[in-house]
Amino acid sequence: MNVGGDVRIRFALLAMSVVLCSGCATPPALSRADLEMQVATRERAFAQTMAERNFAAFPDFVSAEAIFFTGPTPLRGRDQVSAGWKRFYDRPAAPFSWQPETVEVLDSGTLAISSGPVRDPAGKLIATFTSVWRLEQSGVWRVIFDKGNPECDCAKPPVKAP
Repeated sequence: MNVGGDVRIRFALLAMSVVLCSGCATPPALSRADLEMQVATRERAFAQTMAERNFAAFPDFVSAEAIFFTGPTPLRGRDQVSAGWKRFYDRPAAPFSWQPETVEVLDSGTLAISSGPVRDPAGKLIATFTSVWRLEQSGVWRVIFDKGNPECDCAKPPVKAP
């Protein structure tokens, strides 16, 4: 009985199996619609941190190099953004809520934009948000830019006929 030869043959077969199946481990490319669904789901989960008053989960949605336009001076980086947003989580009731209405993903599948309404606790529209998401090397979508625009209570100008 040639035990050494059997082990070498088994090892060679195992190595060939790994090489042949290495392409099998690559997941199929996701469609743009699938990627948009991923970003929308991630945006909803981000908003849920506010609804559930879960500040500890907030930083995971923010890229390390994010820029948030929350006040007169942009907040730069996850730590500064988190410190600036902590005040929104301090009270028992959420001061606002948001949800994505529109999500678009680049054909490359690495950047996305989401936008939608921001509402006060009574449900009144107070702003719209726009967030730019990046698919990071870890495979997680994180916000790299975020900006809210206040809703104007002003009268709408009349529409001019062409």
